[in-house]
Amino acid sequence: MGFTLNSTGDRTILRPTLVPPSPDSHKYSRGHAMIWSGPPLRTGASRLSARAALAVGAGLVTLVGDRPALLEHASHVTSIMLREADREFGFVDDRVTGFAIGPGAGVGQALQHVVLGLLGRGVPTVLDADALTTFEHHTDILFDKVGLTDVMTPHLGEFQRIFPDISVDSRQDAVRQAAKTAGCIVLLKGPETWIATPDGQTLVNRHASPWLATAGSGDVLTGLICGLLAQGVPSFDAASIAAWLHGDIGTRAGPGLTADIMIGHIPLVLRGCLNDAPEYGSRSRT
Repeated sequence: MGFTLNSTGDRTILRPTLVPPSPDSHKYSRGHAMIWSGPPLRTGASRLSARAALAVGAGLVTLVGDRPALLEHASHVTSIMLREADREFGFVDDRVTGFAIGPGAGVGQALQHVVLGLLGRGVPTVLDADALTTFEHHTDILFDKVGLTDVMTPHLGEFQRIFPDISVDSRQDAVRQAAKTAGCIVLLKGPETWIATPDGQTLVNRHASPWLATAGSGDVLTGLICGLLAQGVPSFDAASIAAWLHGDIGTRAGPGLTADIMIGHIPLVLRGCLNDAPEYGSRSRT
C-alpha cells in the first residue's frame, strides 16, 4: 500500500490518501514490523500495538520478548508471530523494517540496554511510554542514540519527564524544540497532537475525539506508526498519518470505545482513505 500525507496551509493534517498494494505484492514487500513485548502479566499493551501494526498494513508483525511473556501472547494471537529475544539482538534481521518499544515494557537498566541496542540496529523505531520514562535521568544517553528516522510519542507527563527544561505553554513551540534537542521526530499527544522534525517542520492533528481517552489508546497509536514505518512511509509522514487515523477511529467509534475495539475500526478508517473514496464532511485536500 502507499500512503500520502495531506495537510492545509495552517499545518493541519487532513485525511491521508491510500493507494492499494500492487497485484504482485507479498508479505515481505509490505514490511515487517516488530514490537517489543512487556513482561508476563503486562503483555496486553504490546499486543495492542502489534495488532494495530498488522491492521494498518504491515505484511508481517512479530512480538519479541522473553519466553514466559511469549507463552502469554500465544494464547491470544494467531496472525502475529512470536520470537524469543537474545542478548545480541539477532532477532532484528535485514527484513525488519519498523520497530516499536515501550508499551508495558517496564522501566530500569535492562530496558535501557534493550532500547540502546535496538537503536544501534538502524531500524526506524517508535519509542513510547516506558521506553521514554526509563531515560528520565539519562536523556543525554538516549538523545545520543536516536536518529532522524526514529519517533518519540510522549504524552504530556512523559514529555515533561524527558524534556524538563522545555516550556509547554505553546505545544507547537515545545514539540519543535524537543525534536531539535533529541534529533528525532517527536509527537506530543493530546487533544491537539503536534508532530515536529529536528529541522523545525511541524504539523498538528485536530481530527480527534475525547472518546480516545481510554487505557491502551496510545498503544494503538504506537502500533499504527510502527506499521506505517514498516511499509516504508517516511517517519514524519508516518507519525502524522497515524495521528489522523487514530483520531478518525475515535470520531467514528464514539461512546463505549475501548482499545480492543479500536483495532476493528482500522480497516473501516483505511477504506475511507482509498484514493477513489469520496471526501466526507467539509474537508478538502491541499
